[in-house]
Amino acid sequence: MTKILLCCAAGMSTSMLVQRMEKYAAQNAINVEINAIAFDEFSEQLPNYDCVLLGPQIKYKLAEFKVLADELNKPIAVINTMDYGMMNGEKILNESLKMIAVNEEK
Repeated sequence: MTKILLCCAAGMSTSMLVQRMEKYAAQNAINVEINAIAFDEFSEQLPNYDCVLLGPQIKYKLAEFKVLADELNKPIAVINTMDYGMMNGEKILNESLKMIAVNEEK
């Protein structure tokens, strides 16, 4: 099972996005687990996931978190602001699955 972690300031706004992503995954028989956390849980949770997406509101954390993610060979990216605002679960899920596939090819 593919595991995707969403990380934001408090884990609240990304929780809504998780629901949209899970709905799309269920409709398309995509076997995925998606969770949302606050950024202070990042280091603890990172090893348990295949990739991490940061909410646009904490994009300033990308450089710091990328160091940790790279150590564990986990892809990390900031969610596109427009997709985040529109809660485009389909697009965000598909992009995270592509990140994982590219990372596995390395």
